[in-house]
Amino acid sequence: MTDRMEGILSALTAQHADLDAMLDSLDDAQWAVPVPRCPGWTVADVVVHLAQTDELAAASASGDFEGQARIFREGANVDEGAAEAVDMERGASSCELLRRWRAGSVAQHAALSAADLGVRLPWVTNTLSPATLATTRLSESWIHTGDIADALGITLPSDADRLHHIAWLAWATLPYAFEREGSTLLGPVAVTLDGPDGKQWRFGDEATATTRVTGPGDEWCAVAARRVEPAATRLIAEGPDAEMVLALVRTYA
Repeated sequence: MTDRMEGILSALTAQHADLDAMLDSLDDAQWAVPVPRCPGWTVADVVVHLAQTDELAAASASGDFEGQARIFREGANVDEGAAEAVDMERGASSCELLRRWRAGSVAQHAALSAADLGVRLPWVTNTLSPATLATTRLSESWIHTGDIADALGITLPSDADRLHHIAWLAWATLPYAFEREGSTLLGPVAVTLDGPDGKQWRFGDEATATTRVTGPGDEWCAVAARRVEPAATRLIAEGPDAEMVLALVRTYA
């Protein structure tokens, strides 16, 4: 395993540990609280979704993606398919759901740890390297941990290491984000961000970039997660793709 993959999996494990600690402290009433950032879903529904997608990632890395992915193909697009999958599997008790999510978390970590780093793995709309798939899973867990915490009035600290991986993912998948919208980047994008630990993160070559983005790393991640509008942040984008980059960036792959 490379140092990079080990670092991503370590960050994913830490993120899951934070979510586990939060979920373990909830009573049944809190599991039923609506999550405003995920319209139509409760805390329990968000955990169903995380369990399903962790299981899907484990299946992908283990060679059984097609069998596990069937429940995600009911909707017309990825978001609708995810909603349909949650609708199909509502109703478990909080204890059952927590056990399921924990089992999926363990299975996902084991499968990604054992994956051949030279083989691309099938995912919902594409094939990904194991490192990118692991980063995608880190991103989704981070997003939805924040969604649940926000719904319950819980404040979570920022973790620079996890955010650095997520910020990279948002930058690296910009071409794909543009492609999904039927558009094409006019040139390379360089992103220079200030991490919450005071370190600077740089993605892309500033010397050759035609579009540049600067600002706080956590705000870049929040915009990419579609949890805050770019205009509400301190991010500054300049260049021919500036407006579109901030409008289309997402932490998906």
